[in-house]
Amino acid sequence: MPPPSAPPSSSPGRPAMPRGVWALGVVSLLMDVSSELAHSLLPLFLAGTLGAPALVIGLIEGVAEASSLICKVFSGPLSDWLGRRKPLLLLGYGLAAASKPLFPLAHSVSTVLLARFVDRVGKGVRGAPRDALIADITPAEIRGAAFGLRQSMDTVGAVLGPLLAMGLMLVYRDDIRGALWWSVPPALLAVAAIWLWVREPAAPARGAPRPSLFNRAILCRFSAGFWAVAALGGLFTLARFSEAFLVLRGAQLGPSPAWAPLTMAAMSASYALSAYPLGRLSDRVSRASLLQCSLLLLIAADLALGWARGAPLLLVGALLWGLHLGCSQGLLSAWVAERAPPGLSGSAFGLFNLICGAAALLASVAAGALWQRWGAAATFHGGALFAAAALLLSARLRWKSRL
Repeated sequence: MPPPSAPPSSSPGRPAMPRGVWALGVVSLLMDVSSELAHSLLPLFLAGTLGAPALVIGLIEGVAEASSLICKVFSGPLSDWLGRRKPLLLLGYGLAAASKPLFPLAHSVSTVLLARFVDRVGKGVRGAPRDALIADITPAEIRGAAFGLRQSMDTVGAVLGPLLAMGLMLVYRDDIRGALWWSVPPALLAVAAIWLWVREPAAPARGAPRPSLFNRAILCRFSAGFWAVAALGGLFTLARFSEAFLVLRGAQLGPSPAWAPLTMAAMSASYALSAYPLGRLSDRVSRASLLQCSLLLLIAADLALGWARGAPLLLVGALLWGLHLGCSQGLLSAWVAERAPPGLSGSAFGLFNLICGAAALLASVAAGALWQRWGAAATFHGGALFAAAALLLSARLRWKSRL
């Protein structure tokens, strides 16, 4: 069956969304069903079945997410050098699919760490080339909307995955291993969808000069505006630790382990519903102001999750967390695309994610340490303090760089 066709332009003179963006959105949706089904159960699996403490869970999540983001620093420039994005997409999604059977087969924390590492390396391999491909095929006037649309479709999968995990846990009577096996089929479908549906612009003609891989001359081509956006991305990531801690908080406050993925589902639903409209809005208003609003939302989310004593405030915090993501992630990607030097969009996304990867590792390890030493509330209250500091620093950075 063919991929979804692009709808007509929503307003006179506004370009239609390219078919390739829709195809990549379908791929992202399928893989996120798989990944979020597994990831919404892994904190419970690690803590309950394997007996891992919160600090170890934070370390696993930090290493996994940092590996993903740091890999993009290599895959992005490599896709620029090759002049091709699709082979790296197939490799990245293929690695993620290959990692999924390792989760239900794991009998030690080290096996889960290996599986998470392979899964996130796959994400890192595909992430920067995918974002660069969207930048390649999308007119500049609708880039914010394009990144927001792909992120929304990705996040629809992130809603369906935890909901499926909840249903499977009820069917399997809290047998996490049985539920984890269902992460395999949608991952395989995502790889098939790339092979069948994703197309990219023609490669440069034979003999055309290729951009160099990273060297000092290449780095000098990146403007101060790009480095300001990269610094903002690092600040945002440092203020927002792994979402595994939302699952642990849901398990702590919920009636049974089967209901813990509901926290992730609520967060992802809010993210999915907000990413596209806020991406469109970012094409018309100040992106810097929207990004600062997203930090206010993160502060409110952290406070709600820290103060929660039951499901109502827990769900409010999860919804605010998702709205924060919808208000920030697509906008940062669009900003990176705008400030990338010509022919180096993959390298730009790679550098951006290298900085975010280092921040992700620090944030998740710190969150795990706070949880283990002082409890869940301290983790989220600490996150609120980090987000407040990021808000002040981002305001100063915005003023200095005129973002």
